[in-house]
Amino acid sequence: MASKPGERKMQILQVLAEMLQHPQGEKITTAALAARLEVSEAALYRHFASKAQMFEGLIEFIEQSLFGIINKVTSEEQNGVKQLETMLSLLLGFAQKNPGMVRVLIGDALVNENERLQARINQIHDRLEATIKQSLRIAASQDGLGVSADPAAHANLIMSFIVGRWHQFAKSGFKREPMEYLQAQAKILLG
Repeated sequence: MASKPGERKMQILQVLAEMLQHPQGEKITTAALAARLEVSEAALYRHFASKAQMFEGLIEFIEQSLFGIINKVTSEEQNGVKQLETMLSLLLGFAQKNPGMVRVLIGDALVNENERLQARINQIHDRLEATIKQSLRIAASQDGLGVSADPAAHANLIMSFIVGRWHQFAKSGFKREPMEYLQAQAKILLG
């Protein structure tokens, strides 16, 4: 049994994330999760009121992980192009290291779950796109971009690329790595 407060909660989220790494495996139910943890379903509900709340925990982890680093990069790195390169690496690298989280990020794991979960993922995507747009504006003001595109359109293109790579990774059974071809593709995306 977990001894520190919150330790069992983290263990539940880790096992849930591991289960998400096997998209062709069992359906993720609280019963299957409890069995994997060797606890009763009631034990799960002592830590989370619902399965939706468990997914919210994963979404919070994703949000804190990504934006914690992105905020640090945008505050410390003045060069807009370098900000963008770092964000691309971060977003695709995070997916590669956390395949179960990719299924949450693309909404695949949230099918038939509470619709507010997908709304939260959409908000994360919107925040990422807004951050990319800001870095594009900085890069354009520094003459760092080879193309002079509308920052909103360019940010949307980059975000579509990222989400596309996440989808490709998940739909390939986590075989097509998101970081594959990143250097060559970043040159195309960032001019």
